[in-house]
Amino acid sequence: MSETIFEALRESHTIQRSLIRKLMLSKTGDYRNEVFQRLRIELSAHEASEERYLYAKILMDDRGLNSSRDALADHHEMDGIVEDLKKRDNAEHGWMSTVKKLSEKLHEHLREEEKIFFQISGKILTDKQKISLAVKYRKDYASMHKKLETS
Repeated sequence: MSETIFEALRESHTIQRSLIRKLMLSKTGDYRNEVFQRLRIELSAHEASEERYLYAKILMDDRGLNSSRDALADHHEMDGIVEDLKKRDNAEHGWMSTVKKLSEKLHEHLREEEKIFFQISGKILTDKQKISLAVKYRKDYASMHKKLETS
């Protein structure tokens, strides 16, 4: 069987967990900035593609409405935290406490998504849709990565 949307998303989730862990352990300076930029791009590319190719589909079904809304709200909240971090110097007092807040929100979101949202979505989507959405997600995710890396 071909890859499903859930497998494709979990791959990005693994990258996000690794990057936030590296950021939490980083010291001030260029390395911290590099890791933050990689995390920022990963989150943005993942969120945009996930919202387009999974959330939008699940929002159209009554069974997925509330969980989709919750997941979208999480993305919005994390985007706000990332924007706050982006405006500040990574050596600034309080920067790491904001990273910790992002880490907690990100881990909570990924847990809920993998344990609850994926199960609900799995009941809504057909096997064929799960595979076709993975292909669309992967293509958009790669495109978003390129776009964000050059902007």
